[in-house]
Amino acid sequence: MFTEIALAQARPYWEGSFTHPFIKELVAGDLASTAFRYYLLQDRYYLEHFSKIHLLIAQQSSDTQVKALMYQSANNLADGEQMVRHDFFQELQIKPAEIAQTPIAPTAYHYVSHMYRQLVEHTPNVALASLLPCAWLYQAIGQRLATKGSPNQLYQRWIDTYASDEMTESVQTFKQIINHVYADPKTTPAEQQEMVDAFVISSAMEYNFWGMAYELETWPSDAKIQPKSAKPQ
Repeated sequence: MFTEIALAQARPYWEGSFTHPFIKELVAGDLASTAFRYYLLQDRYYLEHFSKIHLLIAQQSSDTQVKALMYQSANNLADGEQMVRHDFFQELQIKPAEIAQTPIAPTAYHYVSHMYRQLVEHTPNVALASLLPCAWLYQAIGQRLATKGSPNQLYQRWIDTYASDEMTESVQTFKQIINHVYADPKTTPAEQQEMVDAFVISSAMEYNFWGMAYELETWPSDAKIQPKSAKPQ
């Protein structure tokens, strides 16, 4: 199955995520508020494009199951996870001006670019594979952290978002569909390998995302262009 093959190759990045200082300190409750704030700002940019890529895959895929999953997931992102981010932003008083003025960090920029690239250079199936690590890894982290919890109420709410039964069910459906796509006779061996490669790169970017937030990653100070987030709608 795709999920077994891909996860085996991406395992070092997953284990690195489970033990990253960002996650360990989030559980302990002493993660710097600046790091969590920076994470939310960068993740907002990521989720905005993550949702758009779902819609693009739905439009380009010929697989009815993939289409349905992508449209549903895009709606869920708008109604669920992005609303959670909105609540966090209100609580932390992150205003539109701060969002607009905060440059997109290199890792967030490259991760989003990687997912779009799968649609341009490869196929909707490969782009689909690039999306899975986000939901699956977060769900796995949520399950691990659920038994530990965090003394920080804000961080505990973040954990609860990914430890829910709804999240587990959603990820399981995604895994079943992508395994179906991978095993479809129309999916060539070359495309299968591209799917695995896209999954592994996304897993690496997920690992790098923690470090991006933890270290408040920025572009070199002499960089002439520093991507900015679009203003909130």
